[in-house]
Amino acid sequence: QVQLVESGGGLVQPGGSLRLSCAASGSAFIMYIMGWYRQAPGKQRELVAVIGKGGSTNLADSVKGRFTISGDNSKNTVYLQMNSLKPEDTAVYYCYVHAMISGTYSDYWGQGTRVTVSS
Repeated sequence: QVQLVESGGGLVQPGGSLRLSCAASGSAFIMYIMGWYRQAPGKQRELVAVIGKGGSTNLADSVKGRFTISGDNSKNTVYLQMNSLKPEDTAVYYCYVHAMISGTYSDYWGQGTRVTVSS
């Protein structure tokens, strides 16, 4: 199993910034993809940004130019720097990991951290 611990959510004014962190822990796992999804009230969960083990990234069009994803493989940690936040960024943000344990690939999710963008 892989456990995910998220931090960094909160309330911020439009135009402000927040940084989310997600640390993965467990035994004998190999991480391949880490990233973030979000779910706004009444909407489906959507991809925000992911980063591969080699450093390649994929960001949703709606956040390109405002959000940056980075990772620290030595710490099994992924970060999401969110700048120029908009009210439509308000959502619960979930950390996501695609990892292999004992030859089996699985997806893991964090408990979610709430981000509210409001004046």
